[in-house]
Amino acid sequence: QVQLVESGGGLVQPGGSLRLSCAASVSIFSINPMGWYRQAPGKERELVAGITRAGSTNYADSVKGRFTISRDNAKNTVYLQMNSLKPEDTAVYYCFGNYYYADYWGQGTQVTVSS
Repeated sequence: QVQLVESGGGLVQPGGSLRLSCAASVSIFSINPMGWYRQAPGKERELVAGITRAGSTNYADSVKGRFTISRDNAKNTVYLQMNSLKPEDTAVYYCFGNYYYADYWGQGTQVTVSS
């Protein structure tokens, strides 16, 4: 069993930045891949960014150049640095990880981009 705990969400003005954290209850060497999804009201959950054990990353087109996913293996934590935030980035952001072929999700953290 794996627990993923997100933190770092909040209210930010357009153009601002936030950094989300996802702390895992096990070594993230054994979780592959990990990533972030988001779900806005009335919309389906969508992949925002993913990262493999080897450090390969992928991003949704809508966030390329603005968001960066990274991992700190020593802290068992994955981060999502979000810059140049837009109102359309408003959503609940979920951490995701695959651990021995089972999918695990965090509880979600709200990100609201508004003036």
